[in-house]
Amino acid sequence: MVGATEPDGAGDFARLLQDLKSRSGLSYGSLAKRLHMSTSTLHRYCNGTAVPNEFAPVERLARACRATPQEMVELHRRWILADAARGRRADGATGTAPSADSSGLVGMPPEDAPEGEPAAARPRRRRTPLIASAAALALLTSVVLVVGPRLGGAGGDRRAAGVTASTAATTNSPPASPPASPAAAPAPDASHDSGPVPLTVGIRPYVYANPCSQHFLVQSGPAQVGPPANEHDAPRWAAAYGAVSSGEQRIALTVQGTGAETVVLEALHVRVTSRRAPLGWNDFSMGVGCGGSVETKSFDIDLDRGSPTVTATHGQRDFPYKVSKSDPEVFYVTAHTEAHDVRWDLSLDWSSGGRRGTVRIDNDNTPFRTSAGAGRPGYDYPLGGGEWIKREGG
Repeated sequence: MVGATEPDGAGDFARLLQDLKSRSGLSYGSLAKRLHMSTSTLHRYCNGTAVPNEFAPVERLARACRATPQEMVELHRRWILADAARGRRADGATGTAPSADSSGLVGMPPEDAPEGEPAAARPRRRRTPLIASAAALALLTSVVLVVGPRLGGAGGDRRAAGVTASTAATTNSPPASPPASPAAAPAPDASHDSGPVPLTVGIRPYVYANPCSQHFLVQSGPAQVGPPANEHDAPRWAAAYGAVSSGEQRIALTVQGTGAETVVLEALHVRVTSRRAPLGWNDFSMGVGCGGSVETKSFDIDLDRGSPTVTATHGQRDFPYKVSKSDPEVFYVTAHTEAHDVRWDLSLDWSSGGRRGTVRIDNDNTPFRTSAGAGRPGYDYPLGGGEWIKREGG
């Protein structure tokens, strides 16, 4: 395993990429072809002259090089720090954020675009500052939600304000991704003091343990539902079809301090906002023919319990944790139900010096939603096929 060291920015990030690439035995050309990017782009990632604007291409590279779960966590940690350092340099130099194309590489010229993608067709967007989250152990990549807490609800509750894909009318294909929006700035913690909240929380609402782990319930027949989505496209696929996680929902939280001071993460709580009979919709699998999942350190929530709690599993130590700007943490939370349609959210208690507060965590100002799916008609989309096929016994 590549040894974990204290990251110092793009240099440490690039060195870990180089180690993984060398260990794979693949040439730059062969690896770039597998990742659907140009060889020169891959060179820049590995020699430290460029940092991807999103974690998605990094995660694909690491998977292709057979990175271990521990290496994926360390790689994500180093990417966060390298991305933040790049943002500070860019803001100091020009006062504006650099543009990014669909490959996630800031300032990439058209000739270095991913292979097969016309340069003129690539949307350009402003870079989201500081933290765009992804996490290890998802086989494919996910959309990034960049959040900061703000005042909301009665009694001074804190709610995470996120950037997410827009909803659209149901069609056979999900809508195109919208431009990224700036991150919400942390607001004062009115329930405790008037200072800024000293942390940010990045949310990935659908984490795939493997390509087949995610199932969605959709209130439509297979003829009205487009092909399955990988993790990167899962949020807008779910929004396009009004889909709800079937059986379980795995989310990832990336928590990072905003300054040098240490922030203690005291506890993570779950709140059930509604619990009803399970949905009678069709179950659609996002992958077919996968092997078993690799169990990772995580937190578990049994939504069928009368008073659900966040419980450490698979060797994960319980709270408290400490974070700072240079020392983020990534938490995986798996919520599951076998008997209900549940809407739920999370709250994270923190303290720093003499200050204390709570950040509410949800799916872009709406609760997460997970429904039991056992016994529902099931559909798979075989590799190389062009339509949904009714699952045997489903």
